[in-house]
Amino acid sequence: MRRLLLISLLLLPVSGAQAPARPVPANSEPASPEPAGSGTAMPGTALQLAREPGLSAGVRAALRDLPPGVQVGVLLREVGGGPVLEAQAADGAFIPASTVKLVTAAAVLAERGGADGEWTAELTVPAAQAGRADVKAVTLRGSGDPLLSARDGAYSLRALARQARARGLRSVGEVRLDDAGLNAPSFGSLTLAEPMPALRLSDWQDDPPASVDAARARLGAALIAELRRAGVTVTRDTPGRAAPFTPYLPPTPPAAGEGGAAEPDPFVPVARRPEQGVASVRSGSPFEVLARTLRPSDNRLSEALLATLAHSPGGNGTLGGALARERAFLRQIGVNLAGVRLADGSGLGREARLSPRALGTLLTVMHDLPYPTPAAQLAAVKAGQPARLLPDALYRSRGNAFVEALPQAGTGEDVPGRTGRGGTLALRLRGLDLDVRAKTGTLPGVSALAGYVTGRSGRTLAFAVLMNGPEDTPILTLRAVQDRVVQAMAQAH
Repeated sequence: MRRLLLISLLLLPVSGAQAPARPVPANSEPASPEPAGSGTAMPGTALQLAREPGLSAGVRAALRDLPPGVQVGVLLREVGGGPVLEAQAADGAFIPASTVKLVTAAAVLAERGGADGEWTAELTVPAAQAGRADVKAVTLRGSGDPLLSARDGAYSLRALARQARARGLRSVGEVRLDDAGLNAPSFGSLTLAEPMPALRLSDWQDDPPASVDAARARLGAALIAELRRAGVTVTRDTPGRAAPFTPYLPPTPPAAGEGGAAEPDPFVPVARRPEQGVASVRSGSPFEVLARTLRPSDNRLSEALLATLAHSPGGNGTLGGALARERAFLRQIGVNLAGVRLADGSGLGREARLSPRALGTLLTVMHDLPYPTPAAQLAAVKAGQPARLLPDALYRSRGNAFVEALPQAGTGEDVPGRTGRGGTLALRLRGLDLDVRAKTGTLPGVSALAGYVTGRSGRTLAFAVLMNGPEDTPILTLRAVQDRVVQAMAQAH
């Protein structure tokens, strides 16, 4: 059902697809709209070309306060397939900084199947040793996600070890780790410059391993310790490397001309059978980690989320493969990819390029997708109001997982690490009675803000404001202008 829904989004109208344009200086006035009917028409036809609206007077006034040399792109549109309301350099290719995290989060949420998706981790044994108390090796296989814990909760190595013990496992010769899911060296170009292991633990968030080998050693030691703690004897103290997972191979059909039937499943040779699971755990909703990523703008978590897109099925294990999956997702939901360049999951580097239109389309689609948070689903079921789960009600009922994962402006909390509900927007747009959910982006000379605001009309508006200037441009000035732009947009619409 979710796949059908995502495919159906290809039919959503995408306003004003244009050829890519260079960023326009902030103080430039938009061109006057051409009169209806301008352009060239074939005989017997009535071709009308209409430009998108320029900027409202309030937005133009706010942009006049920008420092010299700053270029800005703006797009404002209604959600739900609504029209473009304001635009300037909407197809310009801008350095997006951390607004790239919107792409990462959206692609991961869609790949997991929405807020009720999950990641998994399991312990497997060779098919020939399935059901035995004593096995030669047990293998940890996972998704590379950043939620698996060593000891805490149901999604942990401790839970895996206890489950394996409860199912009869008593002795293991060697613990093996599945390193085949990720080509770690291919992620070496990331600005973050941290190792990208194929399997990771959430416990490492504040103390990442210094290398992929160190990550393997720490993960192996943690799993061995939890198995022993659960009462399973482990002979070898260092982890081994797992062979690639062998998928199930169906019975061999008879050769042409031989007749007869294919060999029955029970007689598939043991060597051709896939490994058997002895324990399996599942993560909670990806909403949790998306909120922990987007609200404080966590670069490390964002790159880890991007890496999950490199894992199979669907990924080829490389950074390039993960970025290609993001581009495929953007293309599928109707984003105009002209001028779009993806280089990382965090926006920490300066190589990526996004246009205000690309972000505006992404925001509109993600608002309309029915991705309710688990709490919203439960509340709707208990209240007997399934209509609350329909797309047009999600934002107003505070139930859309993508929207709710974003920072909320003006909440006022000032907590370490900006981990509160307001995240990087907690101290901005305070006292204005504006409902703004948006992602910030900051690099030297770069400032961006993209998200949602409720207009004076009560309608939900998606906006993107991207600013690129000299690296010594005062960032606080750019942010102040952005805040006034958002206020002007909400007031005008």
